[in-house]
Amino acid sequence: MTLLYYDQRFLEHDTGNHPECAERLRQIVSLLDSRGLANRCLRPSWPQIERRDLVTLHSESHLALLEQIAAHGGGRVDPDTVVSSSSVDIAKLAAGAVTDAVRRVLTDEDSNALCLVRPPGHHALAERAMGFCLLNNVALGAQAALQAGVERVLIVDWDVHHGNGTQAIFYDDPRVGYFSVHRWPFYPGTGSAEETGTGDGLGTTSNVPLEFGISRRDYLATVQSELEDFADRIQPELVLVSAGFDSHRYDPVGSLGLEEEDFSRLTTMIKDIAKSHARGRIVSVLEGGYNPPVLAECVATHLECLLR
Repeated sequence: MTLLYYDQRFLEHDTGNHPECAERLRQIVSLLDSRGLANRCLRPSWPQIERRDLVTLHSESHLALLEQIAAHGGGRVDPDTVVSSSSVDIAKLAAGAVTDAVRRVLTDEDSNALCLVRPPGHHALAERAMGFCLLNNVALGAQAALQAGVERVLIVDWDVHHGNGTQAIFYDDPRVGYFSVHRWPFYPGTGSAEETGTGDGLGTTSNVPLEFGISRRDYLATVQSELEDFADRIQPELVLVSAGFDSHRYDPVGSLGLEEEDFSRLTTMIKDIAKSHARGRIVSVLEGGYNPPVLAECVATHLECLLR
């Protein structure tokens, strides 16, 4: 079975008329329920992430700013990124889901987990929220794995946007491999193939920037070749996925021409790598995807593959 993390409180992150809205999760959960997929999963409960774990990656000044905005009824950290009165608590719950999933998977409670959380995280820097993201969920999950004694973690980010926050946090850390396939040139402007890490982390970042208009066949072939080679070098004990679905051809924010079934292929690649290197251990974390009905179909496809 798969550990499935979802809580209705995630809907309380109120972004108003914004692409990253509660309707995304409503449609995902409705579809998973209607197809019986949610009932095939284990549904754990979990607490918010504790502050002592947050400050291993995020600065106190960053957290204080988010809390100040929330306490004053909400506002925007930047033109794209909304904080409502409930958003900080919900972001802590989202990060708590990912760190809890990591701990359960590492103790063999189950081999994989899917965290249907919001707000998303991969643009969040250590000291700044941006790109719809407040806390970096997947980075906090990787940090939890390292603290639990894991020596090598692989993060695979297939969101259409480069995960600049995740890359920056681990750019000089040899214990965390970061692999991103994304549209290029595109927001946030990072993620060139020349960005490969620095210091002790040199070679542990791999970016695969792809131009709009690439064929689905070429996209998948490129990812498979580059990802397999990178995973062989990293030799991960745990695989984390920044699972954004905004590379679907009908996504209004991103798009790289993919179809729902392509996310089954991507998930199978991840499962093969995890089986070869990490005893099958995967924690997948929802990132982007802004056409709610299409997003729901893509997530269902991803979960079906995790459950197989």
